[in-house]
Amino acid sequence: MTIFEELRADHDKQREMIDQVLATSGASEERDRLFLNLKKQLEDHALAEERYFYVPLMKFDETQEKARHSVAEHHELDELIEALSNAEQDSPAWLAHAKNLAHKLLHHLEEEEKEVFPYAGKFLGDDEKSSLGSDYRKEMDKRTSP
Repeated sequence: MTIFEELRADHDKQREMIDQVLATSGASEERDRLFLNLKKQLEDHALAEERYFYVPLMKFDETQEKARHSVAEHHELDELIEALSNAEQDSPAWLAHAKNLAHKLLHHLEEEEKEVFPYAGKFLGDDEKSSLGSDYRKEMDKRTSP
């Protein structure tokens, strides 16, 4: 699979995971488990995506700005995850942070898929798209295996 297919597959998981988190209420083991799983997925994904997608894009003058913008959005998501980690799960603040995270995450994923991917596809060769996809998946598999 290409880097775009691999990233989209994980984006779909993230959409499902944030929906599951938002469907919980109050402080519960389920909310905690779902949030921690989402947090790990987003952290692992950002690291691997930056390494196997955005770093290669930064070598092209034409794609540097989009790559840097997306990496900056990863940092914004990190700050929201940190805010959620520090809030009491049964407080209104937690739910507000979770909804803000969902909004920013969904915006980020859509922007990547509709703007960054098509543009990046013009600069990455077919072999590179496949090798980056393979490298990305290996990194994610290594990070998610027990």
